[in-house]
Amino acid sequence: MRATRFGVLLAALVASPGCLAQAPPATAPIPPPASSAPPSSSSPPAAVAAPAVAQPAPPRLSAQVEAAIDRRIETLRSQLGITAAQMPLWDAFAKAMRENAQGTDALFAQRAGAVATMSAVDNMHDYARIARAYADNTERLAAAFDSLYASLSETQRRAADTIFREQATAAAKQRR
Repeated sequence: MRATRFGVLLAALVASPGCLAQAPPATAPIPPPASSAPPSSSSPPAAVAAPAVAQPAPPRLSAQVEAAIDRRIETLRSQLGITAAQMPLWDAFAKAMRENAQGTDALFAQRAGAVATMSAVDNMHDYARIARAYADNTERLAAAFDSLYASLSETQRRAADTIFREQATAAAKQRR
């Protein structure tokens, strides 16, 4: 199953930077602030809050997938000629790409662990859940790219337009 997920992720890396749109890892809830009052030994506390339960982060990507993502990010950065002034916006976009890959991998791993016992209805709903997450996160990735694209010079924009157009054309040809 891991090889299948690797293939899906690698295909997404090659097809388009937007193909990695997945939810960023969940963050742990912020615990309530500690009381500034000194503890009293004469009376029991009125209420004891339940400890915050941290959401587990998605499992780390394999070294191969992580290396492929890093290569894709570096290649795109080089092709676009990202300047030092554009690096904060680039870093936000690259972070979204990495988080999307990690989220995608986690969703497929979760699905792989449950698909053998899913009914057809469960399978369809699970696929819909993944499709919604993909769409939502593609939108977040696009928003990060919007900010970056706005900072690009005219030459960089032409390069970006060409790169993305060529990737979309290649992906469309593969589907025929």
